Amino acid sequence: MSLALALGRRGLGKTWPNPAVGAVIVREDHDTPVVVGRGWTQPGGRPHAEAEALRRAGEAARGGTIYVTLEPCSHHGRTPPCADAIIAAGIARVVSALDDPNPEIAGAGHARLRAAGIAVEVGLGADEARRAHAGHFRRMRDRRPHVTLKLAVSADGKTGAAGRRPAVITGEATRARVHRLRAMNDAILVGIGTALADDPQLTCRLPGMAACSPMRVVLDSRLRLPLGSALATSARTTPVWVVGATDASPEPARTLRDAGVVQLEAPGSEGLLDLAAVLRLLAERGITRLMVEGGPIVAASFVAADLVDAAALFRSGKVIGPDGIDALEGMPLETLTCRLKPLGREPIGEDSVEFFARA
Repeated sequence: MSLALALGRRGLGKTWPNPAVGAVIVREDHDTPVVVGRGWTQPGGRPHAEAEALRRAGEAARGGTIYVTLEPCSHHGRTPPCADAIIAAGIARVVSALDDPNPEIAGAGHARLRAAGIAVEVGLGADEARRAHAGHFRRMRDRRPHVTLKLAVSADGKTGAAGRRPAVITGEATRARVHRLRAMNDAILVGIGTALADDPQLTCRLPGMAACSPMRVVLDSRLRLPLGSALATSARTTPVWVVGATDASPEPARTLRDAGVVQLEAPGSEGLLDLAAVLRLLAERGITRLMVEGGPIVAASFVAADLVDAAALFRSGKVIGPDGIDALEGMPLETLTCRLKPLGREPIGEDSVEFFARA
């Protein structure tokens, strides 16, 4: 199951709206367990992990055990049910980490396998699988993505220089770690303030990882994103979704669409969008894992709305000074960290990263 979970993580950020599942097929060879097939959900969500593992195992799957990080599907979508494929392959035993919360499955896959005479065990590796599939569970149960807030913070708790000017806080190794984190999310979100001040690309710029760049989302109630910005000019290569208010002017919306930017609408008031409505909108379009990366106003808004499920806090030893911009607009950083459970800390060169999640 540990191997299946590791394989499944290969698909994080690439399989939405489907979960990133891992599967391993094992059979006994002279009383020695041998792995005969491995699979993980492929980019775009198809083929599923079980189908990949069965394809690789071939006839060796017959009589074996399949370990899978989530209940095999039982419904017809774009591909036949994985439960049927497992039955047809002659698998004798299924060890599954979790029931699938998808109402189209919700135990029906396990029931179909048992009805076919296959031994089914559920629960091995459940805690780790629940973390791996947090985006899928959140979208199914709460109709929104799993939200991870990423913050880069100086030693004195600042995230920008005086006058809201950008500041280089962390080192190159940390920036590479952030790019890896981006690749594990379906979408990355910033506010229009960050888009205007920093002109970010929000892509994965590690060697060979350009195709792993997430969907880029900008909260922009008045549709102020410049056509010459790094985001707008690259929208046809790496998609950009701009979320404007329902009463935004139609002219900039038309201009952005002509540039290849997808324009979405959400309710709001006084220039502020309803974040819960924005998240529902993203979930409806298939987003399961969302990383919120900037800036302090948007970050504080997500914290205030209790919409942060996990956090990655990148800390630097640098000091910006009392005139710098706080990491969370109008609230201490502890407002975030006290709400979440600490999961651990990793050193990254001269910096470090702390991970937090809902208890």
